[in-house]
Parts: sequence; structure tokens; C-alpha cells
Amino acid sequence: MARVFKIRTKKVGLPPGTLVHVGEARTEPVRVTILDYDQDQLQEFCVTSIDQCLDFKAKPSVTWIDVVGVHRPEVIEKIGDCFDIHPLVLEDILNTEQRPKMEDFDDYIFIVLKMLASLETDDGEEIRSEQVSLIVGHGFVISFQETEGDVFDPVRDRIRKYKGKIRRKGADYLAYSLIDAVVDNYFLILEDVGEDLEVLEDELVASPSPDTSQQIHDMKRDMIFLRKSVWPLREVISRLSRGESEIFEESTEIYLRDVYDHTVQVIDAIETFRDILSGMLDIYLSSISNRMNEVMKVLTIIATIFIPLTLVAGIYGMNFDYMPELRWHWGYPAVLLFMLITGSLMVLYFRRRGWL
Repeated sequence: MARVFKIRTKKVGLPPGTLVHVGEARTEPVRVTILDYDQDQLQEFCVTSIDQCLDFKAKPSVTWIDVVGVHRPEVIEKIGDCFDIHPLVLEDILNTEQRPKMEDFDDYIFIVLKMLASLETDDGEEIRSEQVSLIVGHGFVISFQETEGDVFDPVRDRIRKYKGKIRRKGADYLAYSLIDAVVDNYFLILEDVGEDLEVLEDELVASPSPDTSQQIHDMKRDMIFLRKSVWPLREVISRLSRGESEIFEESTEIYLRDVYDHTVQVIDAIETFRDILSGMLDIYLSSISNRMNEVMKVLTIIATIFIPLTLVAGIYGMNFDYMPELRWHWGYPAVLLFMLITGSLMVLYFRRRGWL
């Protein structure tokens, strides 16, 4: 939480539209690739100058400009100048703490998504989030990513190998394909979470420990993180599928409705996992309480058995002169036998009542 507020304070007092990168500091160069295609031709290359993007602005083919790295505001500003993108949109692209949303600017649509990845760390698996911004216009799609590595390789492969309908469709179908790739990756993340949940359930039943409680809390935090990343996306895709923009054709809206269904399934799975984790936490607390009750029951029974024995020992430990038993030859063995019989009878009574 402190990190979030620290990030947001970078822009306090600045006028709207000020281009400031908000996010993790990076030093690697920004990489821009262009994939221009139609049914008959395909061009794919890395640009050396942003001005090369202008050559594809008015072409009748579909142009996908993929920008990897949003930590250099001057590069983002230059791309915005090439395609007449509003400064507030550029500001949102540079702010990597945006929630998923969609904004319609008539000539283009601005979409923000959260791309998730499960990474191995020293402390186990960790879910990382990366902001992906899409600008969808007539004949072009510009995607902005924070780092190298994404879930768009299947889309690139379909374009290169002429698989499916993507080469015969427009930029709206390309945008749908990118959104669909992001949403489909959520199922892989949830599959990993489900497997971890099964392992945690087995551990909870077999031998719960303080580490189990920590794992439950960590997974609950992951579920809150996933819900925050996915829940707003349902409204974004719902607006796109309703045909509120002329950029998305009616033939593409049916595919968007399918993505909407997938998003709802992801949200339902997240809510289910949250309920399971809440139940597991209750089970863990109940298990610890039951274990404590068992320990207290054993200690109470032991104390109860020794109370009358302590009473007898206390009476004969007073050493008054007029205690005839003190002078009996068999007094000591008789008292020990009495104490043994008393303790044995109490154990048998407790066992008969089912307390032992």
C-alpha cells in the first residue's frame, strides 16, 4: 500500500497531460516492431526511427505496432504525435498503475488490460502483473507493454502462417485476438492456483502448522490481486461487445461476447477460490482450537486425578501428634494403596464416560 501511494505522489501538482513515467524504473531501450499485413502480403520488422510508423498510417492494410517499454516519455510522445493521440491517453499509458478500462475517442479506442504471469521466486510462485495498453483505430492497433515477454506469440504465429481469419479481418479483429490472448492466459494462472490450493488443502487436513496459515494468507492476497486485475475487465469487454463504437464491426462483436463469457468464468473461479480460502482459514483456526482443547482436556484429567491424591498427601503431611495412623506399622503402604486405588477408579470412570 505504501508503494502505491509513493508512486502516485510523483504526479502531485502537475498539470493534466504531463508525461511522466509512473512505475518500475528501467534502463533498457524501447523496442518498437511493426507487423503490417493483409490477405496477400506480410511485413514484419523493428523500426529504427518512430517516423517510420507514419508510412503505415494511411495504408489500407492492417498495421500492428508493438511498443515494448513505456519508461521513456519522449518515445511515447512521438508515437502520440504520429497518430494524433490525446495527451491524457499518453499520460495513462505511462502510468502503469491504471485499472482496466476503455475510452472511446471516436477516431480510436483506448483500452487498458492487465497481463498476468506466474513466476518462480525463492519464496515460491509469485503472480506478476504487467499493464498492456491498446489503441485501436481504423486499420491500426498500437500495443504498449512494460517489458519483454508477452502472451501474444500465438497471435503472431497465426498472422505469419495465415491461420484462421485474422489475415482476412481488420484491426478490430486483431484487437479482439490480443484481448482474447490475455484473457486465455488467466485460465493458466488459475490452473496453477488451483493446484496450489489442492496441495494446501491436503496439508491442512494432514498436519496444519503456522506455515499453513501464512500460505493461506498469501493466497488470499493473491486472490484480491487477481480480482482487482480482472473484475473491471468485464465492463470493458461488455462495452466493446455492445457495439457502442464504429471501430468494432458487428461480425467481431460475437467474438467479443465469447471473451466476455470467458472473463465471467475467470471472475467466478476467483470468487470460488476466495470462498474456499476463507473456509480453509476457518478450518485451520478450528483445527488449532480443537488441538488446544485436546491438550487442555488431558491436562485437566491429569490434574483431576491428582487432586484427591494431593489431598491425602496434604493431610498426612501435617504431622500432628494425635494422628494414630502415623504410628501404624502398615500405615505408609496402606495410604499408597489407597491412593493407587483412588487414581485407578478415577481413570476407569473417565474412560467409561469417553473422556479418555
